[in-house]
Amino acid sequence: MADRTDELRVRFPPSPTGYLHIGSARTALYNWLLARKHGGRLVLRIEDTDAARSTEASTRAILEGLRWMGITWDEGPYNQTDHAEEHRAVARALEEAGHAYRCYCTPDELAARREKARAEKGQYGYDGTCRDLTPEQRAAREAEGRSHVVRFRVPRDRASFRYEDRVYGVMEVPADTIEDFVIVRSNGEPLYVLSNVVDDHRDRVNLVVRGADHRFNTIKQILIYEAMGWPVPDFGHIPLTLDPKRAKISKRRHGEVVTVEFYRDRGFLPWAFCNFVALQGWNAGDDREVYLTPEELVEAFDLSRVSRTNSVFNYDPGNKKFFTDPKAIHINAAHIRGIPLDELAAHLRPWFEREGLWDPAWDAPGEARERFLATLDLIRQRYHLLGDFVTLGRAWFADDFDFDPKAVKKRLSRPELAELLPALAERLAAVEPWDAEHTETALRAFCEERGVKPGLVINAARVATTGQAVGPGIFDVFASLGRERTTRRIAAAAERFFGS
Repeated sequence: MADRTDELRVRFPPSPTGYLHIGSARTALYNWLLARKHGGRLVLRIEDTDAARSTEASTRAILEGLRWMGITWDEGPYNQTDHAEEHRAVARALEEAGHAYRCYCTPDELAARREKARAEKGQYGYDGTCRDLTPEQRAAREAEGRSHVVRFRVPRDRASFRYEDRVYGVMEVPADTIEDFVIVRSNGEPLYVLSNVVDDHRDRVNLVVRGADHRFNTIKQILIYEAMGWPVPDFGHIPLTLDPKRAKISKRRHGEVVTVEFYRDRGFLPWAFCNFVALQGWNAGDDREVYLTPEELVEAFDLSRVSRTNSVFNYDPGNKKFFTDPKAIHINAAHIRGIPLDELAAHLRPWFEREGLWDPAWDAPGEARERFLATLDLIRQRYHLLGDFVTLGRAWFADDFDFDPKAVKKRLSRPELAELLPALAERLAAVEPWDAEHTETALRAFCEERGVKPGLVINAARVATTGQAVGPGIFDVFASLGRERTTRRIAAAAERFFGS
């Protein structure tokens, strides 16, 4: 076992029993932020002691989720089960030193005592039946072939147990409310309460940051540290993440909507997702919500600013567009608008490739890539998710785009457009040079000659060229699409919707 170090050492120990969900992602993120801010190290440990539910697929999904978020670790990953014999050795050491003992009480005996306590309107905690057995009594139970668990001998010379929590402050419980707890099952498997301590000590972890549901496990774990004569780490417990009905978020109850993969596959930028997750129970003491780079959040993050109040993760899986917390959508849109165009293009490439829209000419510096980046810059102001660029924005990159029926009904239904649109296409075809300024001059002169309001023609031209009723300024649209695409689409819309 290694001695404690002054270097900050934190850890993230997920259980591989499902995908990485938003609550666990937040715990990983907070530990990563602390390690990066203080020049420390993050240890990744896979706590796979639940053999019945742990799977390799879950381990892969957790690692992929962390990598997608950009959370890197400095040591690991390793499996907790690889150190099971070490955990059992510590249990034996505790037993030999008198800090633990074998308990031969059967499940039926324990159940009967529990039922009796319930009938008497009391609360049952293990009553210490086997705590002070004589060697002869233990030998008799062994001779009977009774199986046993190993229980930790909780000290009875204190009125209470307490520790200082980095988030919740002083945590204190009466000593008589902590029963002699099991540290090794009857099949010889160490329990989490023991294994976690042994692993954290071996990894020289000196700050444990985890969910608030572990606050009272911490008392038991501190007792194990003390019994072994090991340095006790600092602890900070972060509030739980609840669903809109104030139930704890879990993979089994809420399904994919609370997993990291759900947000990746629906077009969240990795760091925008981290930005949102960080704000689930933390703020920097001001109204700031958007941190465009990891460096900005690392600098701002402080464990003392973590709330003691559970956060609520609002989501609506039935809403196909805004399925999640509105703040998450807002933050992702802010990142789409604010990150460098080259970075945005890199995140968008897989989406374009899946739709068959990626142009190899966009790979290398040159005029084609500059036009592509300029188009992204023009349209990103109105988009919320990466997928919007290949759905709502498809018209910017392909001619086989859909028309919004509501936009067509509202903007392409006036009968006079049957004549105006082909004439506008012909007029625009002669504009020289082709840019926003000169196309605007030509369109407004056209409207004046025809005695129609520019808004009628502008709105119709927008739907004709993009399929949408809203978007960037129409003359910027013309400039971005180019002469040939603009005039062809306006003329085609007249034929399609008016048969002219």
